[in-house]
Amino acid sequence: MTIRIPSLPSLALAALLAAGLSACAGGPQVRADVPAADVPAQVSAGEAETAAQDATGRPYVADAGDAEADTTTPEALEPTQAELDYALIYGEPYNPVADPSLPPSAQMPTSYDPWEPFNRRMHRFNNAVDRNVALPLARGYLKVVPRPVRLGVSNFFSNLGQPVSAVNALLQGKPGQAAQSLGRFLLNVTLGIGGIFDPATDANIPHRSEDFGQTLGVWGWENSRYLELPLFGPRTVRDAFGLVGDAPLSPTRQIDDDAARIGLQGLQLVEIRTQLMAVDRMRQGAADEYALVRDAWLQRRNYQIHGDRTQADDEYLLPDYLLDDEANPTVPADAIPVPIPD
Repeated sequence: MTIRIPSLPSLALAALLAAGLSACAGGPQVRADVPAADVPAQVSAGEAETAAQDATGRPYVADAGDAEADTTTPEALEPTQAELDYALIYGEPYNPVADPSLPPSAQMPTSYDPWEPFNRRMHRFNNAVDRNVALPLARGYLKVVPRPVRLGVSNFFSNLGQPVSAVNALLQGKPGQAAQSLGRFLLNVTLGIGGIFDPATDANIPHRSEDFGQTLGVWGWENSRYLELPLFGPRTVRDAFGLVGDAPLSPTRQIDDDAARIGLQGLQLVEIRTQLMAVDRMRQGAADEYALVRDAWLQRRNYQIHGDRTQADDEYLLPDYLLDDEANPTVPADAIPVPIPD
């Protein structure tokens, strides 16, 4: 009997067919460039890849569909400015590792806001007034009034607040700062033509803003509940009493002509709203805009009361735009245009 030996091409064809049937049946696959004897019959896909790499000396290259490409770049991992500012206001989140010797997570101080339901309603009212009245007026003011004129108006009202700052700085035991505020006022009124120009800044006399609410805080009234007032915006109960103390000291309230005084007060409100447009972006997209405004305002207020005495304390570390008094004006006691009874 004659035995026929298949030719080499026939053996190669049979091997290819066997490999195809094995793939269809879901069995283990062997790379074509690896000898069959080097890979066990029952191995996982990862073991086969490792065996292929060991046998050939070449690293295994996965197919394009094996895993999605990692498109994450170092730039995409860097925090945004908004995230950095949020961390400065609320603090970095505590991220403990598996170590029982670590202390418990830090507890962030909560805002003292027992009247939150009322304050939220008042916040919605103030936002409605701002959206429908104050903001359109501010935008129209920016379009109509040239920038040099707006700068003169801003200097004028900023200088009007210096007498109040001087008195409160003196009440807080800061005579040097009181002298600076008074000197700044007199210099701008004389050489600055009523405060339209600001030669005091060129003379390196710093601008400081102090009010009676801060004075009450320095005197010991520190823990005061948050209160949002209609039109005046964020305050505390302490600062509400401060408005009463500051009002008689304002030069604007010394004007007897109601029409002139109310006109100045209305212009001052519009000018204040234009300055606050710089921080409007901080509020956009906030999950809880009320809480963000409240917490940022309270921390800035604490810095105004205590920060200049303990500047090395990280407790009062805030974003630069929250530290600048001129970029974050509050509605002063005399800015609401109402007639003054005789």
